[in-house]
Amino acid sequence: MSAPLTGRRVIVTGAAGGIGAAAVTVFLEAGAQVVGLFHTTPPPDDLAGRCEWLPCDGRDRRSVYAAFEQATSALGGLDVLLHAAGSWRPSTPESLSDDELDLVLDTNLRSTVLANQAAFERMRGDGGQIVNLGSSEGVRGNPLAPHYAMAKAGVHAWTRSAAAAWGRFGVTVNALAPAVGTPGAERLWAHLGEERAAVFKERLRTTMPLRGELGDAETDLGPVMVFLAGAGARFMTGQLIAVDGGLNMLGA
Repeated sequence: MSAPLTGRRVIVTGAAGGIGAAAVTVFLEAGAQVVGLFHTTPPPDDLAGRCEWLPCDGRDRRSVYAAFEQATSALGGLDVLLHAAGSWRPSTPESLSDDELDLVLDTNLRSTVLANQAAFERMRGDGGQIVNLGSSEGVRGNPLAPHYAMAKAGVHAWTRSAAAAWGRFGVTVNALAPAVGTPGAERLWAHLGEERAAVFKERLRTTMPLRGELGDAETDLGPVMVFLAGAGARFMTGQLIAVDGGLNMLGA
C-alpha cells in the first residue's frame, strides 16, 4: 500500500526535531493526519505548513492535557501517539546533581507517562496504538549519561506496565530502541571531543553488524514507526524493538 496510514489520526510529541520530525514526515507520506507538539524548538520550515502544530511542555500535566485536547479536537479523535519528546544530557554516576537528575527524568520519563495517560483517555473507547521512544542506553546503561539510561529504562518498564493494563481496552503500547543520527548523538560527539568520538565511531564499525554506523531517522527508523502505527502491529504490545543495525539483539 502506498498510503498505509490513510485515515489514521496521529499525535507526535517532540515533533520539531530529530526522530519526532522524521516521524511527522513519514506519517504524512503514509497518508496519516498529524498534529505535531513542540516545546522550545519551532517546527522546521519544510514541515511547518504540512500539518497543525501546537506548543506543549511535556513535563507539565496541564500543558500536556491542554495540547492533547486541542490536537484531538482538530483531528476528530486519536488513533496513534508517537512519543518522541526527550533529551540526552551528559553526566557521570559520581557527579550527577539533583538538577541534572530532575531535568532528565522529567524530560524523558515523566513526559512519557503524561503523554501516554493523555492518549489513553482518548483511546480507551475505540482502541489505539502508542509508540514510545526508548533507548539502547536503557538496556546497556551508560556511564557518560547514567540519568538518561535510567530514564529510558523507566520508559521500557512503563511501556510494559501500561501495555499489560491497557490491552483490554484495545490500546497497544510498544517502544523503540533506535541507533540513528539525532541531535542527542551530536551532543554525545561534542561531549566526547574529536579524539574520543573517533574511537567511539570506530567501535561502532566493529560491533554493529549492519553498516557499522548510526542509521537515518527517516529511511531506517521511519518504516518501523509506520508499521507500529498501522494495522500490522495491532496484535503486538509491551515490546521493546531495537532498530539499531544489530547493536543490541534483544531477543537473544
